[in-house]
Amino acid sequence: MHRDLDDNTSVWAATAAPAEPLPALRGDVTADVAIIGAGFTGMSTAYHLARRFPERRVVVLEARRVGNGASGRSGGMALNWINGVHAETPERARRVFNATRSGLDWIAEVIREHKLPVRFRRAGCLEAYTDTRRAEEAHATTERLASWGIPVRYLAGRELAEHLRATGVVGAVLDPTAGQLHGLDLLRGLTPVVQGLGVTVYEDTPVLSVEPGRTHTLTTPLGTVRAPALVLATNAYTPRLGFFKRGLFPLHSHVIATEPLPLERWRELGWGHTAGFSDDLDRIAYASMSEDGRLLFGGGGNGAYSYRYGGRTAFPGDASRQYAFVHGILKKYFPGARDVRVAHRWTGPVCVTMTRVCSIGVTGAHKNIFHALGYSGHGVVLANLAGAVLCDLLSDHHEPWRDLPFYQRPLDGIPPEPLRWLGYQVYTRLTGRSPRRTIPDELPPPTGSSRSPTAV
Repeated sequence: MHRDLDDNTSVWAATAAPAEPLPALRGDVTADVAIIGAGFTGMSTAYHLARRFPERRVVVLEARRVGNGASGRSGGMALNWINGVHAETPERARRVFNATRSGLDWIAEVIREHKLPVRFRRAGCLEAYTDTRRAEEAHATTERLASWGIPVRYLAGRELAEHLRATGVVGAVLDPTAGQLHGLDLLRGLTPVVQGLGVTVYEDTPVLSVEPGRTHTLTTPLGTVRAPALVLATNAYTPRLGFFKRGLFPLHSHVIATEPLPLERWRELGWGHTAGFSDDLDRIAYASMSEDGRLLFGGGGNGAYSYRYGGRTAFPGDASRQYAFVHGILKKYFPGARDVRVAHRWTGPVCVTMTRVCSIGVTGAHKNIFHALGYSGHGVVLANLAGAVLCDLLSDHHEPWRDLPFYQRPLDGIPPEPLRWLGYQVYTRLTGRSPRRTIPDELPPPTGSSRSPTAV
């Protein structure tokens, strides 16, 4: 069996340029800002802080390697919108779309400014519809969004076939500003940039405990960090530190990637010109295409996800059953690709909230614990946008973000164990859906404009 099928290595890790390990923290240090987690959230926050406040000492603590968590294990789709949010007015729609589009633009800008060797295909993404009624509703909603100035359009017939020829798909919504990001390319490129700006990044430095206060004390295996400001950039791993235990739900998402094929061959098999697509089902299937012709595929039903009792983020043992399920969904949509070899398969932690709306804000008795969490599948863009948001909040500059749904969004509503585990198992098996709570004034739309590429 191919080595990558055994070692849970994502396609991003398998194809990223090698990086020398960074040293672990040894001894006691002080900082102005301590950031836990070196994924998109942590590294984008470090970048923005160092650019705006070069005099501040910023320390990033990563339990393993930069990008080891969801940032280096995602499906790669870089999407607009905020999962769980439906904009009912033109002003609201433009505000939410432009905020997330600024996250996409920042990725492109930082790559360009620092000449980073990052694979970032901004070739558009599709929301594909397999039901005629839902497709008609999506068409109407897309026309309304387009009339408000949102650059989306509905595809059907020959135009759809140019972008996607997947079995059962009757229509699709195209967002031409979205794309696919090689997350580890970005993070490994950003690491020397933030170091050059004065940020210290420690790898192999798990935070064992946090003692909050006016000055926080973070204990690691070989040292401590003391800082008056703490950033939780830990997403699914956050409850292990004692924060937001009732607000975050860590799930294991199982993803596969094929061997590379020429893009011309993929067009024969049904893939068109876009960077990615997701379907219209509750536990949606999603896929994206790398520049070198590797099809990444995930989701499609209960079999694509796993929840471990207590929200444990490590997935031990054999996941071959889950990978086989995902492969079956891939072959359903692209039957001509059934003989294309699966070269990579991996598991990554997805962090969801009950409403699927993420939260970016500040908490703690001294208002000095900052967080950006619960991206619910939209983390590639939102976690990178979070760096700009958190930098403003750390500056006590809240006005640019107060009107956005994620600002100070409460994180609660998830029952404790064993009710959590039992409820998840019973609900998903009876309904085939994932537990969630709808926001009364922000109902999910029929179009794919705010659905998640890893909706769980």
